[in-house]
Amino acid sequence: MTSVIELINVWKIYRMGSVETVALRGINLSIGRNELVAIMGPSGSGKSTLLNIMGLLDKPTSGQVLFNGLDVTKLSSDKISEIRNLKIGFVFQQFNLINRLTVLENIELPLVARGIPRKTRIEKVIEAIKMVGGDISWLSKKPNQLSGGQQQRVAIARAIVGEPDLILADEPTGNLDTASARIVTHTFRKLNEKGLTIVIVTHNIEVANCAEKIYVLRDGAISELRVPESDKCLINT
Repeated sequence: MTSVIELINVWKIYRMGSVETVALRGINLSIGRNELVAIMGPSGSGKSTLLNIMGLLDKPTSGQVLFNGLDVTKLSSDKISEIRNLKIGFVFQQFNLINRLTVLENIELPLVARGIPRKTRIEKVIEAIKMVGGDISWLSKKPNQLSGGQQQRVAIARAIVGEPDLILADEPTGNLDTASARIVTHTFRKLNEKGLTIVIVTHNIEVANCAEKIYVLRDGAISELRVPESDKCLINT
């Protein structure tokens, strides 16, 4: 299977004066194209650091990060930013939507930055909102007029509108009730079935059980590769 992103012996060490904090310890991880993967671990285990490196938001202290086979650790900051903006979509626990903009304007933001004509942007926004199971009537509303689950689906639509190679979701159900979390998890499953590669960081084992693999982090290292219990997936409970 072709990897979208691969980490080879990745270490991340933060230094403050004479104090060193090891956040990641020799991580070896490969995310194949069209995979749906969950990452779990206690607070302080290195999940956020790992996600930042996978999302090309941070560089490792040592080791290699390959994105579509290209060693991005050897690239300039400008080139890394270009790959990140074109090839990676992010979904956050807090939605990160702008309430003074309409839903349509929020979703089209990644396309505005690329200089894509407005007519094409609107077409892509409509396609994205439909892909996440949303309603086009949402597009004229402000995010705070929607429920939490609806806002998260808008955030997912924003992440996929630019047709990225990789979606990284950081605790995407963390602020949602069970019913909304079930809908959002189902949305990720449907997107994965359409060919999207998705990595979900979560504390919720029922969400993780909906993935194909579960990587467990402890003290900055992968301690376990767990086979999900699909009958305990949130969608099925």
